Formats: sequence, C-alpha cells, structure tokens
Amino acid sequence: MSDVFGYEKMPENADKIGEMIKASSRIVFFGGAGVSTESGVKDYRSEDGLYNTVKEYGVSPETILSHSFFFSHTDTFYDFYRKYFIGGNVRPNKAHYALAKLEKAGKLTGVVTQNIDGLHQMAGSRKVFELHGTTSRYFCVNCKADYTVDEIFGDGKNAKGIPKCDKCGGIIKPYVTLYEEALDWDVADAAMEAIKRADMLIIGGTSLTVYPAGSYVQFYSGDRLVLINRERTHYDSHADVISRDKIGEVLDAAVKFAGIS
Repeated sequence: MSDVFGYEKMPENADKIGEMIKASSRIVFFGGAGVSTESGVKDYRSEDGLYNTVKEYGVSPETILSHSFFFSHTDTFYDFYRKYFIGGNVRPNKAHYALAKLEKAGKLTGVVTQNIDGLHQMAGSRKVFELHGTTSRYFCVNCKADYTVDEIFGDGKNAKGIPKCDKCGGIIKPYVTLYEEALDWDVADAAMEAIKRADMLIIGGTSLTVYPAGSYVQFYSGDRLVLINRERTHYDSHADVISRDKIGEVLDAAVKFAGIS
C-alpha cells in the first residue's frame, strides 16, 4: 500500500494516524520549529541552527530576540533579524500542505503554531493561531501605525539600519512575541479553546519545552493524541501514537491513508 503513496516504506505509524483522522472531525495540530526546518528554516538547537550566531554576536539568539535587547540594541537586532527571518526562498513543505488539505476537507479546526514564518497560511491553511506572532506584519512603537512586510522590506527597502515609521519617525517593530513579552491573550485563549474542543490532537516538531505555549497540550482531554517528533519529549508517555519519522512524510502519508487528497 505504501507504493500507492509514493513511499518505499510507510512512515512510522502513518497508517494508525490515518485511521484516527478518519474517525475524527475536530482535529487540532500543535506545531513547533521542527515543522519549518523541513522547509529550510533554521531552528535554535540543530547543528547548523541559530546558536551558531553566538560566535558572531557574542550572545544567544534568545538574548537578541528579547524585548530589552530590541530596545537597547535595535540595530543589532535588525541585523540578526534580516539575516535569519527575512528573505530567502523558503516554501511550505509536505506537512504544511497536508494540514491545509485536512482543513479543506472539514477535518481540521485549527493549527496552533509557535512558528512566525507564515508557511501554514502560504500552504492554504486559514484557521491558524500564531502564538508567537508573525514576521509578515509590523507596527510603529510610537504611533502604532501598521505595516506589511513588503512595506518595510520590499524591493530592497531598509536593507540596513533601523526601519522607521514614515508617519512619525518612530521605531518599527515586528508583530513577534519576543522573550520577556506576554503572548497575545486573544490568540492564546482561542488556541486553548480549540484544543479543549478537539477530538484529535496532533503534536509535531516541538520539544514542548517553550512555555507557556508548551503547556497548552494539557487542555486536551481526548483519546487520540499523536506525537510526531524526531526526539523524545516529556509528553511521550501521554501519547496514543508516536512517530519518529519526518513530520512532512508522516502527515502526507497519513492524510492520503485517510482518503483525503
């Protein structure tokens, strides 16, 4: 059967996950950095991840991506931000497209993501709860004027230096939840409610160590809990099904197994 799906070997437990998908109608996906790394987005902890920036900047990426650092070293923040979060030919992968298919089929009621890259929306998902914000929108910290990413960085704009508001001259900040900042509680509450109402929860590409986002899975009370992650997590003992294979291949095969195209 795996040949039908284009795989020499069925990704681990993709068939079991597919059976769960068939039986579910309110699926929620909770994802982290591992979802985007298969698209080429660097995470913090991989061998070629953002921690290598310590050599370049002398501080960790968490320090650079903090509220206090943004306002005390805004020029360095934006040098780092441009290098790792703006531009590049990053596109959605099989995981993003599989989830979009589930939503279109009326199976998936929400994607809760810790990522800020907008790849879920690019793949076609509409019900996305971005817990940590997005790199696609910006605002002036002074007059609160809104800007899009194209207005700030399109056509080579602001290739260097600190982006400034064209209305009042204030500093422009991305709609990203930095370290030391609280989550957008409207988004957080909506995400928690979606998880509470879910009859299947798929957790993928996250170690579940970033809080408070990592604690949201505790709101799920159903019996179809799936964990797709290359490494073990502290939540493994709670899972009904676990897969250590690539998340894109697992979700792609599972969705096909469920008869969704």
